[in-house]
Amino acid sequence: MTLNDTAAGTASAAVGDAPSAPEILRYTAFSNDPRGGNPAGVVLDASGLDDAAQLAIAARLGYSETAFLTAPPEGLGGGPARAFTIRFFSPLAEVAFCGHATVATAVALAERIGPGDLVFATQAGPVPVTVREVDGALQATLTSVEPHVKGIAQNDLAEALAALDWPAADLDPALPPRIAFAGNNHLVLAAATRERLAKLDYDFERLAALMHRLDLTTLQLVWRESESVFHVRDPFPVGGVVEDPATGAAAAAFGAYAREVGLVSGPATLTLHQGHDLGRPGLLTVELRAGDPRSHVSGTATAIGEDDA
Repeated sequence: MTLNDTAAGTASAAVGDAPSAPEILRYTAFSNDPRGGNPAGVVLDASGLDDAAQLAIAARLGYSETAFLTAPPEGLGGGPARAFTIRFFSPLAEVAFCGHATVATAVALAERIGPGDLVFATQAGPVPVTVREVDGALQATLTSVEPHVKGIAQNDLAEALAALDWPAADLDPALPPRIAFAGNNHLVLAAATRERLAKLDYDFERLAALMHRLDLTTLQLVWRESESVFHVRDPFPVGGVVEDPATGAAAAAFGAYAREVGLVSGPATLTLHQGHDLGRPGLLTVELRAGDPRSHVSGTATAIGEDDA
């Protein structure tokens, strides 16, 4: 039996032979508290589900994303890595990459098959994940696809600010607006004050229309507390969700942004606080390594019980 043969059967082994109704797990990512972080649905064996069924499960759960695992494509993985295909659905549509659901899925797998290295085939490309135990809790570190950063046209920036009802004067001039990609696109806008970031009451349909036109997954709204500590919020109207409580994909994109605009030079570790304004605090760590253009995003995850839902 090959490595990929073994990996292809791992998800089924974790939950038994594929049932007619798959087991749907609920985890929250980037928090050890089930009432914090960002909830995600996780289906460890989606081999019997077509696209419509996966979308229906995601819509029923109502989380920003639900992850679905199937066998890996030919040739993915190698060495000790365990490989899977992973797809992500929001309540409205499929998403090419989702960081928090990746972290949630990796921890759910590690609880069943043990910590170690994983590789997920996403629509954005292969995403390696390492799960290890840190201070008694499982922590997952995902490695993004290679990122890139580009500017935004002034008329599009004006429309984004109008949809947010943010005056341009409320932006931090030291952190210029950019569109950053690390699996999908995120518009990074920096607030000059924590108070500006805290006041988020935007025009849902207007912002969604702009985001569809620019192929944006979220807006990464940030406020810089210190050289390496940031507070972030992520509107997600294109997914049918007002705000994402903790966003690993946007965190990875922000790592690329930080490099591009000169917030960091050389190796660096950024700490992102997210979800506090929603009452679901989460903690994301973004590591930027020497000689590696990719972002490495780390966080914990924990199962959500019926009493926590």
